[in-house]
Amino acid sequence: MYLYLKAAHIIFVVTWFAGLFYMPRLFIYATEAGEKPEMERIILRKQFEIMMRRLWYGITWPSAIITLILGISVLISSNYYSVIFLPEGRWLLIKLIFVVLLYAYHFSLQKIVNQELKGIYAYTSQQLRIWNEVATLFLFAIVFLATVKQSISLLWGFVALIALLIVLLTAIKIYKLLRKN
Repeated sequence: MYLYLKAAHIIFVVTWFAGLFYMPRLFIYATEAGEKPEMERIILRKQFEIMMRRLWYGITWPSAIITLILGISVLISSNYYSVIFLPEGRWLLIKLIFVVLLYAYHFSLQKIVNQELKGIYAYTSQQLRIWNEVATLFLFAIVFLATVKQSISLLWGFVALIALLIVLLTAIKIYKLLRKN
């Protein structure tokens, strides 16, 4: 049963991340629609609102909930919960901390969804592009911890995350320069 739960958990993690990756893109598009002429802006934002609702409430939220339920089921059925606070379970404790932070990120996106559905565009497209990359950092950290487990070096893992962050921020900066030209 454990392997079936684990497979289903991975599937819903993937669908959840699909929503976490695409939702900020919709925020960016809706924000940038504000630069269009009035008629075009109204049409675009109305369409993005429909897309946001469907993606967020039809895919992202259900996937987040099912991921949590299946994750707890995998934890219990594998007896991993019994080693979380032991040296051989340190990788799992750190992974679970990243998962909690990922849910905090999810709730931060919920705040932006609520704002944008009310017509409040509080962030620039540049800020949203940067915020969009946070999910990428979580994905890398969580997958590496789940795959490499106790073999991972915390120091090198942290260095790799910082390097990835620098690469992502540099790519966003280059994109901004190219977009201006």
